[in-house]
Amino acid sequence: MPVDPVLDLLARADRHFETGRYELTLGHLARAKVAFNTSLELLLESPHGAQADVRVKEHFNRLVDRIAALELAALATGDGFTEQTAEPASIDELLAISTFDTTAPTAATAEHVQADLQQTAHDIPIPLNERVLRYVELFQGRLREFLASGLQRGAQYLPMIQSVFRAEGLPLDLAYVPLIESAFKPTALSRAKAKGVWQFMSATGRENGLKQDWFIDERSDPAKSTVAAAKYFKTLYRTFDDWHLAMASYNGGPGRMQRAIRRSGRDDFWTLTSTSQFLPRETRDYVPMILAAVIIAKNPTQYGFDVIPTLEAAVETVEVPAAVDLRRVAEWAGRSADEIQQLNPELRRWTTPIRVGTYKLKVPAGTADVVRERIQDAGPNSFNALQWHVVKRGETLSAIAKKLRVNRTDLAEANYLKAASKVTSGQKLLIPRMPSVALLARASVSGAVQTASAEPAATLDSATEVAPAVVHRVKPGETLFALARRYQTTIEQLKRLNRLVGSTLRVGARLVISSPLGSNAQQQ
Repeated sequence: MPVDPVLDLLARADRHFETGRYELTLGHLARAKVAFNTSLELLLESPHGAQADVRVKEHFNRLVDRIAALELAALATGDGFTEQTAEPASIDELLAISTFDTTAPTAATAEHVQADLQQTAHDIPIPLNERVLRYVELFQGRLREFLASGLQRGAQYLPMIQSVFRAEGLPLDLAYVPLIESAFKPTALSRAKAKGVWQFMSATGRENGLKQDWFIDERSDPAKSTVAAAKYFKTLYRTFDDWHLAMASYNGGPGRMQRAIRRSGRDDFWTLTSTSQFLPRETRDYVPMILAAVIIAKNPTQYGFDVIPTLEAAVETVEVPAAVDLRRVAEWAGRSADEIQQLNPELRRWTTPIRVGTYKLKVPAGTADVVRERIQDAGPNSFNALQWHVVKRGETLSAIAKKLRVNRTDLAEANYLKAASKVTSGQKLLIPRMPSVALLARASVSGAVQTASAEPAATLDSATEVAPAVVHRVKPGETLFALARRYQTTIEQLKRLNRLVGSTLRVGARLVISSPLGSNAQQQ
């Protein structure tokens, strides 16, 4: 039985569409773009064009709708300059829970913990008092799931943290502070804007050596922030000569702690916090909460926890050029974009910084060589899709931001400037808005889409926007002449791209339009 050539064509187009959808789930935007383009090109390049056979026409329209929906969903997650999503910090939730109820800890809990403390070595004093015991019971009850997930996640970081603290001569019990601060989540962000595993505030992070700019925030780097935490704890201990006070000041700040000590005349944490007069409740609860977590974390099975540890990811480091899109690296490594981002949580955007020379990027073990090879083989314009603006005489950051429809602060920070900085004629500014990755195909038969490479970097003048390629739905009264003028193309180009024989347009028909500058696509 002969094969219906139309059905065969539709099946081939569908296979490419499904490939594109799969690549999209992995964050491989360039590969998805090629697959989607190919699926539409097959229909456009059918013997009489996508509008000739009713089955091809209907299938083409369905594919356009489906690709448009997928593109919309993809772009909803942001472009390459959208900041990565943070997770809520556990400290906010924990400190919001009232624990000083009328129920005293049970005698059984006290006996159990006392026996444990006699057998288990601790390098920070842990008093056997009701405040600590209440949290031991709370972690075994209402907060059991929270502590279990934190213990599981923390297993991948504890060896590194303990190694750093051991080298710095710090108590190893401090390694469990992130269990309360962040549940060991590198991207945790508190309501007070503290960030990372160690929940550094911005200023404190900078004081302890953590770099923060528009592209990078080392507070989210577990290793670098651990070094900073060690430095900060040593400073706090030198100030207070007491680990309980040092821990409390890690939460409330050394200035507040010093004022509380002066006002109260007390330099012991437990007597200082026996009243609500000198410190807020969250700081009063902070130390007993951590000590209770340390007790359980050192012997989880004794407290009913069966922890299946998350293993540390096996990684390699690759030096990549400036401004490399993590999604390109994911394609080269054959991994998902999310996996690459999770290995490099300090990166605030989907791209490495633009002015670093090279950047040491972590990739899954076994993929470094192929990533290096792809970097060498790829041209610099394929690393990312960047837009630049060359400053004209008399222009200001504010005027440029308004004209290009970007946030002035983002424009300044993306170029390592302050919002009030002056710019000079001829200065080249990065526009903090990535071009769409053209998931909706340009579908040009002229071969505009041939590889999975990202689009070349573009330099825009002050009045120019990236001209997108579009799929246009014909409205009543529209003509090829009017559409050619509207999209700054020619009637011949429109007819060639859409395999049109005459000049008559049917209302509702879809026309693929290729613009000279753009590779993005949108619905009209």
